[in-house]
Amino acid sequence: MQAISRARRLQSLLKTSLRPSSARLGCLNDGGIIQSSCGDPQQISRYQSSYSALGSLRFSGLVQDNGLGAARHLIIPSASYSSSASTDADGPRDTVKELHEKILESVNTKRTMAPNAWTWSMIDNCRNPEDIKLLFDALEKLRRFRLSNLRIHENFNCHLCREVAKACVRVGALDFAKKTLWKHNVYGLTPSIASAHHLLPGTADIVFSICYNTNNWDLLAKYSKRFVKAGVKLHRAAFDIWMNFAAKRGDVQSLWKIEELRSQSTKQHTPGTAIACAKGLLLEGKPDEAAAIVHAINESLPDTKQGSIVVELQKLVSEWPLEVIKHQKPEDRKALAAALKSHIPAMVNSLLNTTGLQVTVNMEDLIKAEEISA
Repeated sequence: MQAISRARRLQSLLKTSLRPSSARLGCLNDGGIIQSSCGDPQQISRYQSSYSALGSLRFSGLVQDNGLGAARHLIIPSASYSSSASTDADGPRDTVKELHEKILESVNTKRTMAPNAWTWSMIDNCRNPEDIKLLFDALEKLRRFRLSNLRIHENFNCHLCREVAKACVRVGALDFAKKTLWKHNVYGLTPSIASAHHLLPGTADIVFSICYNTNNWDLLAKYSKRFVKAGVKLHRAAFDIWMNFAAKRGDVQSLWKIEELRSQSTKQHTPGTAIACAKGLLLEGKPDEAAAIVHAINESLPDTKQGSIVVELQKLVSEWPLEVIKHQKPEDRKALAAALKSHIPAMVNSLLNTTGLQVTVNMEDLIKAEEISA
């Protein structure tokens, strides 16, 4: 009789622990989007349109499967494409290490639950991927302690999970960020639309990079519209790729539309976007204005980074003319080659007089471009 009683209690415990509560797992709707009971309906509605962009990215093996469970298949490199990623030291910072040690001492040695304030402080103080690594280790230990000692089977609250995702994106730790979308994980994190929303800018970086590397402008145009329509705030790296691709194709109209979007998102140019604008001005026959925008970005950069402008200018002179001419209609190539042969040296001379930037103009490269157009 005792054995039967114990078996019944075990069966009851298993049913309770395995029941997918709304606070922990949420449920999938017809579109494959996790609807968590945490958070108010307005918040879910706010992120619904943004998440639709992520749902639309199931192409070319980038995202597989349905819903947020597919996020584990995202092709995300260890370093973020975002130019806003943290530049702190590679190792974990002292503040985060101290909090990590205090949490582990509490659950492993003292066998008591660590105060919630320590976890929140650890999330707020993460500044690089190594900090995030310690954070996830602490979350795993806390989750294990809650389950084994306190018999708490529910995940952490949705707000904490959302802040963890934000911290991962903030420091560029996208490998850890995608773990916040795993339906089954050892960290006690609940995937949600809100968490997925924070990963969309990083996903855009990856999509744009793939389209650029495969020379697929139509695909980039298609998905860039979806990202913009969903209200995703694109990183500077995404604008670098997008504008450089438009300049490479000689699509001035698209280039200025992208520049308008960039100016609404961030006021400061990067070397990549500034050079792309200079290319657009050269295509319009405005070498002096092209030199002015290069001069402006060169003045705004610190001395340690001004060398990048010279490198980009050298590519503009030696590589870009051949690329842009190849993308033009045969009947337009000769006229464009002749124009660039005149405008590029004029821009370089203007830069030399105003900024002292020295760029070697190889006329043979421009002659080759003119020969290709013939």
